[in-house]
Order: sequence, then C-alpha cells, then structure tokens
Amino acid sequence: MTTKRYAAVSALALLIIGCSEQKMTKKTISWPDAASPVAEAKAYERIIHGDTVVDNYYWLNDYFKKGPDSAKVISYLEAENTYTAAMMKDTEGLQTNLFDEMKARIKETDESVPYLRNGYYYYTRTEEGKQYYKFCRKKGNLEAKEEILLDIDAMAEGYPYYAASGFSVSPDNKLLAYGVDTVSRREYTVYVKNLETGKILTDKIDRTSGGATWANDNKTLFYTSKNPVTLLSEKIKRHTLGTNSASDVVVYDEKDNTNYIGVGKSKDGKHLFIYSGGTLSSELFLLSADDPNGKFKVFQPRMKDVLYSVTPLADRFLILTNDGAKNFKVMECPLDKTGKENWKEFIPHREDVLIEGLDEFKDYLVISERKNGLTQLAVRNLSDGQQHYLNFGEAAYTVYSSTNVEYNTDVVRYGYTSMVTPSSTYDYNMKSKEKTLLKQQEVLGGYNSEEYETERVMATATDGTKVPISIVYKKGFKKDGKAPLLLYAYGSYGSSMDPTFSSTRLSLLNRGFGFAIAHIRGGEEMGRQWYEDGKMLKKINTFTDFIDCGKFLIEQKYTSEAHLYAQGGSAGGLLMGAVINMAPSLWNGVIAQVPFVDVINTMLDESIPLTTNEYDEWGNPNHKDAYEYMKLYSPYENVKAVEYPNLLVTTGLHDSQVQYFEPAKWVAKLRTIKKGDNVILLKTDMDYGHGGASGRFDYLKDVALSYAFLLKLENITK
Repeated sequence: MTTKRYAAVSALALLIIGCSEQKMTKKTISWPDAASPVAEAKAYERIIHGDTVVDNYYWLNDYFKKGPDSAKVISYLEAENTYTAAMMKDTEGLQTNLFDEMKARIKETDESVPYLRNGYYYYTRTEEGKQYYKFCRKKGNLEAKEEILLDIDAMAEGYPYYAASGFSVSPDNKLLAYGVDTVSRREYTVYVKNLETGKILTDKIDRTSGGATWANDNKTLFYTSKNPVTLLSEKIKRHTLGTNSASDVVVYDEKDNTNYIGVGKSKDGKHLFIYSGGTLSSELFLLSADDPNGKFKVFQPRMKDVLYSVTPLADRFLILTNDGAKNFKVMECPLDKTGKENWKEFIPHREDVLIEGLDEFKDYLVISERKNGLTQLAVRNLSDGQQHYLNFGEAAYTVYSSTNVEYNTDVVRYGYTSMVTPSSTYDYNMKSKEKTLLKQQEVLGGYNSEEYETERVMATATDGTKVPISIVYKKGFKKDGKAPLLLYAYGSYGSSMDPTFSSTRLSLLNRGFGFAIAHIRGGEEMGRQWYEDGKMLKKINTFTDFIDCGKFLIEQKYTSEAHLYAQGGSAGGLLMGAVINMAPSLWNGVIAQVPFVDVINTMLDESIPLTTNEYDEWGNPNHKDAYEYMKLYSPYENVKAVEYPNLLVTTGLHDSQVQYFEPAKWVAKLRTIKKGDNVILLKTDMDYGHGGASGRFDYLKDVALSYAFLLKLENITK
C-alpha cells in the first residue's frame, strides 16, 4: 500500500468513527412487548493479512453449506419471522388496506403493446384474478386468431415461485424455446415447444441462464450453461433437437472467472455472437447463423481495460467502445476485417455525453445517450449522416429504446416515464418525425398527474461534487421540516436509478410522504467517471454522497432527522448498512432489502455465487489493500455500540445474488451490540429468492409491510 493511499484510508477511517459517535434523538414509538430472538454465538476466527477477526455468527451459513446446523438456521429464521409478525401485528389492518389499494390501481385484465416479428404480432395479456400472464401471437395482423403460446398462469399452478424467461421463436416460426425457474435461484431449465402441435419436445436442458438462441437451421440452439455451485456462466453449448443435452457440444469455455458470458443473435438474423465481459474488459466471438456447426471466431481479442460491443449493419460493423474514450465512442469496420487495426471513428467521444447503446435498423441508427444525468435518444440517418434528438419537455424523466426486433422498418419504439408520468409506449417514425402514443399505463382509481409535483435538485457532496436528486410529492407538501420523506438509492455496478413512475408509491405520497432518489456515485447517471468514482478504492464516495443528500434535504426543509427514512436493496442494502454506521442519527427508519452487508467474508469465499465476477467492483480481499479498504465500510465489520435507527431487513432463503445468511448475521450482531430501544426486524421469505415473489400481486404484500413499517414510525394508522 502506498503512503498516499494509506493516508486517504486513514482519513476515511476517522470519518466513519467520528460519524458513528453522534447521538440520536428520535421520537418514541409504541411497539408490542415481544422478546427478540437471540442467535447463539459461536466463535469462528478469520485470519488474513495478519488480521484476526472473530465472527460469532458464521454458523448461520450452514443451511447454504449444508452443514450440521442447517436445521438450527431454519429455526432461527422462523423465530425472526414470528418476532417481526408480532411487532407489526398492530399494522395488519393497515397492511391489508395498503395491499388492497395498491392492487386496485392495477388493471387486472390487460395486454402489452404487440410487436411485429417475422410476420407475427407477439404480446402478453393478463386476466382478472390471475397472478401471471399468457404469451400470445397473431399472424399477419391484429384481427387474426389468437395463438396462446404459453399459459404461464396454468404452468405456475402448484409452485410457490415460478418464472418463465428467454422466449425465443425459431426462424420458421414453428418452435419456441423458453426457460423455467421454480426455485428462485436464477437457474433455468430450457424447454422447447412445437407451436404447430402444442407438444413439449423431449429436449430438456438444465442449469442454464434461461435463454436460448436459434441458428437459422431451426434445429440448433446455443445457450449459456451455469456452474451448479457458483452459478457462474461458464460455458456456451450447442444443442441439436432430438439429442440428449448431456452430449451437447461446448463451443466456448470461459477461463476467466471474473467474466460473465452470453450468446445472442443479431437483429438481421445473420450473425451469432458470444459475449464475454467483466467490469473492465470484454471480448466478442462471431459465427454465421447459417453455419451452426462452424467455429466461432474472435472479433477482436480482449484488451486490458477496454470494453467493446458490436452492432452489425448491412455493409459494416459498428463498435461501441471505451478504448481511449471514457464515455465511449462508436467505431466502424468492414464485415471481413474486424480487428482493431481496421477500426475507424464513426461517432466521436464527448466529455459531456455517455453513449449507452445502439439500436440498428436498415436505414437508421438510434443512439441511447446520457447527458447531465438524463437519458436521451438520437436518431441518425445512415445514408446522409443527419442526426436529430427526440424532445420530451420534462425536467426529470426516463426514456429508453423499447422492443425493436424488426430490422426493415422506419419506426422505433421507445418507452417514456417520469415520477409523475405513468409508463408510456410510443412509436416514432424516424423519417416523418411523427410520434404515436400506443399505450400509457392505466392507473385505476382516478390518478391525476396534476396533483403531484416533481423536482430535480443538486446536493453538494463532502468533496464539492454536485449530486442530483429527483423528488416527487403530492401538491400541498410543505417544506417546513415536518414532512416524512423516503430517500432511495443504489449506487453500484454503473447501474443508474432513473426517475420513473410507481403506482404503489402513491400510497406513500397520498399519506404525506415525499420520495427522493439520490443519483449517487457508483451509478452512471453522470457518465462513466461517475461510476468509477464510486467503486473499488473509491467506494466510500457512494456512502458519503447518500449521507450528504440526506443532509441537504434536511437543510432545505424537505424533512428532518425525525422524519427522514432510507431504503435500498442488494448493493443498495450495502449502502443502507454503511450509512447507518457512518451517520446513525440521520435516519428515523431504514429498510434494507436483500442487503449485501458481509462484504469481506463473501468476497473471500469463491464458492458463493457471483463472488469472482465482482472482484472488479469491490476488489479482491486476498489483496491487502483491498481488504483494508473493505474493512473500513463493510457493514457487518463495523457494527458499533451506538443507537441505530429502526430497521426492517428483508431477505429470501433461496437468494442466489445475496445469500440469506448475510442479513441474518448482520441482524444478529446488531441486536447484540447496539444501544437504545429502536427495533430491528428481519423478514425472510422462505419460498423466494433475490427478486421476491414471482406473481404480479404477491410482491405487493412485501411492499405493504415496508410501507406499514414507515407509516408506523410516523404514527400514521390509516
């Protein structure tokens, strides 16, 4: 470790220690008189880099590891569920009301906007009272007879969890490949259905990522195979219909366990692609879709710290890359000369614009960009190079290229939403520049966007960086410091949390809450540098940004410490754990959903799914500098004897992204060490994984619990 880096780390350590010593002065809430569970303490030593740490709750891993205490782990989780139910018993009526009103806003009998693909219009539709949907198509026009390709409502019967994914129709329109997960571990079995006879073929492919890609011969499928232990996507295999999947040929074997891999097909149907990529570099392999038994050839060998992706046009390839371009640029090359030495600039790099993606059409290119933290779409005419932007007219919004599977068309479909505008689907004619609203999410019960207001403000972070915040509230919201406000963020993997509409959120707004999204570093809202300044040895910027956004909202009288709440999930749950260690007095209550809170122990265990894939995000704690930095912020490592805010922590027993034992261990340690009477509640979904319930209504029960927790802390009972 260099002297300079060590000095920076020491300063951050002082910041965390200093913040954690603040006193809390929160109002008292009446909770039922129920005894919280106490997890048994069993000392387990972790010794690395000369540092010894005792972990008293390591044994809670046993259910995952199939260890001797597996039954005891389940008993403990069930005891926590019983305690949470007891503590929230007086909100059961409120939870029922919340569930009913959120469900009542959903149009139960509904249909997605159909999209045209290879002569058929495809869509999904839902029916009243049904949890799932039906995947359908009509041939030639929308007045044609409906074909129900998959009835997910019927297929899901008898399963607590059911997810169908990766629908892929063969080029001759006769076969459908799809994946099914009934455990919620994101490990799918691929099936193939004959759409002419309605029969499921004998072909069955286990342990896949869910999707499968057809070659042009209508009998060959390519798919991503997962490691059954780590769930890493390790191999791309080729399957021929009518053969046993055990004999499937490996066409690509990823040797770098920090990379994710996948296989797909170009929109024009000519090319098959294998993609291998991590946080810092990527590589792509190419094969003609007419030659499924051929050998994939590398497009451009992977380069250190260079990401690239490829979009095929009729006469050339476009390459989106960050090679010498922090915010990405677009290059072009001939179809038969794909190496970097043949790349020529097509769209130059811009310091103020992040290029996020390309959508190709026969005569046009649609470019998804991000500028000043907002998304935008540019349309470029491929024949003359003329380019124009779509205009949306709101201060804070989200726009994105939607389902665009047709290549020979002048129409691009895009989605649009804001914090007050329900999700909307438009068709835009790139030639005439006319847009058509096809559908806007219908919010039953008389929603009127004029009754709500949205703002975009900038908070100043500790180091002077301006951090955007998107805010929404119902008109009449008073900025006098007395209103409750829920602050949400994620801040990892370069994943941007853009302002979008939520009909469930209305249940908070209508009860006087404000809602805000902090667009903190670690996301990519303000460009690639925004992400790089919130990862690895700069990760603590993510946490201080969020704290500074909270302080800003208090200073501007949107709320106060007695009424400020925070919420985040997964890596956003790590954010929650870090900020309550660093600034415990700033929040009255915090919701941590499937939180990644045991950073060091997880990143040291390569048997845990996704660990090695994420070294480029968090660092590898086998390296001393990464270990010491992680130890500064990892929530589980930094639990202290302070008064924490009220906490609701949720997890899923079958979670493949963040294992259940991370939040369970964290809660057990918090209960033992914390001061004060604020409550800590742990709710484990025993049937679900990372994404919660699979049905379109069941998940609302979890939302209702979260909202009831917040409302209880505000003494709002109806």
